Amino acid sequence: MIEMRDGKKILVTPVTAEDLKDIHIGDIVYLTGSLTTCRDVAHRRVVEEGRELPVDVRGCAIFHAGPIIRPLPDGRFEMVSVGPTTSMRMEKFEYEFVQATGVRVIVGKGGMKENTERACRELGAIHCVFPAGNAVAAAVTVEEIVQAEWRDLGMPETLWNCRVREFGPLIVSIDAQGNNYFEEKKVEYNQRKEEQLEKICRQVGFIR
Repeated sequence: MIEMRDGKKILVTPVTAEDLKDIHIGDIVYLTGSLTTCRDVAHRRVVEEGRELPVDVRGCAIFHAGPIIRPLPDGRFEMVSVGPTTSMRMEKFEYEFVQATGVRVIVGKGGMKENTERACRELGAIHCVFPAGNAVAAAVTVEEIVQAEWRDLGMPETLWNCRVREFGPLIVSIDAQGNNYFEEKKVEYNQRKEEQLEKICRQVGFIR
């Protein structure tokens, strides 16, 4: 479901493929509902070992992140800091991971490529970038840590299933049509670079 609040476009889990049709690369969105941290080893367990993810992320979101967690006296947990890690490490797993889990929103740092583009296009998902350097601000949006699974992997790799409210801002880097913001901008920037390089060379051509 999508809500508009104070000018913000908010994805509320569970998210459907239909919800994502009018969201495009470069858009800014926020997330309310279920968000699970999920990194390298969890992807390998699902894709390479065929294990079932112990958190239901169907229609929900995963975050490529390694959080800092504080255990509470009552057995619950508190999110202290949760910043994005580089998404490209998960690139080779992402199509099969999305196919196996039904996740709709993937959040991380930096761009992704063909495997994730295919997942988004064929399976109805999006990839978003969370601004780096805002790990504590992200933690503030976590209302509760609901589950902690695969704790044998250690704190960064544990699946921390959280309930979040207006988690973001999230910049859509790959939309459900498979358009890739980073790759499109790379072409544009390279064209501008060549134009500027030619101009600079003409201006300093007198230097031998």
